[in-house]
Amino acid sequence: MLDYPALTGILDPVPGSTLVNLTSGSPEQARALAGELTGVRYVDGGIMTTPPGIGDPRSMILYSGDQDALAEASGLLSALAEPIDLGTDPGRAALYDTALLGIMWATLTAWLHATALVTADGATATHFTPLATRWLGPVAGFLTTYAGQVDAGAYPGSDATLDVHLATLDHLVHASEVREVDATLPHLLREYARRSVSAGHGRDGWARVVELLRAKG
Repeated sequence: MLDYPALTGILDPVPGSTLVNLTSGSPEQARALAGELTGVRYVDGGIMTTPPGIGDPRSMILYSGDQDALAEASGLLSALAEPIDLGTDPGRAALYDTALLGIMWATLTAWLHATALVTADGATATHFTPLATRWLGPVAGFLTTYAGQVDAGAYPGSDATLDVHLATLDHLVHASEVREVDATLPHLLREYARRSVSAGHGRDGWARVVELLRAKG
């Protein structure tokens, strides 16, 4: 279904049944629906592929909720894509779904911005993109390293310090503005670096930015 209002508008749950819901929604909507169902084993899910990927074991669908129901349905669900069990919290699948989509949109927009830069000087997206996809391999490696730093709350600048990032981001902002490419994204990234450096963390690595993202108020 398109969303939770569309789902709940037609839902007529049968007590004693299992409901596996793959409707996109928020973690709060998933948890609320799970709490409203009486006598129904509820599993929430997030489809991490487009329609052509359904049935491909390389694709994945995220699930969370009733573990007994998920185990019993695993054979059926495996026919759709690899089922990824995220535990008992019915909102966890929706949370991970939303977070992963955020990575997708941020990555695609960064690539589009980069493509706008290089094509402004006469290059083509087709020529540039193999280098972009090759570069994503090392970038993915940074994520694995940064994950441990985020969990530990320590952000050594062993690959590059925020002082270095800030200086280099100046080049990205300049290149964008000179070519009249929208510089909103470069300005945002530079502002994260600037705020971190101003707070005295210039010798830390980029993972330190997570503290700005977590800041409240």
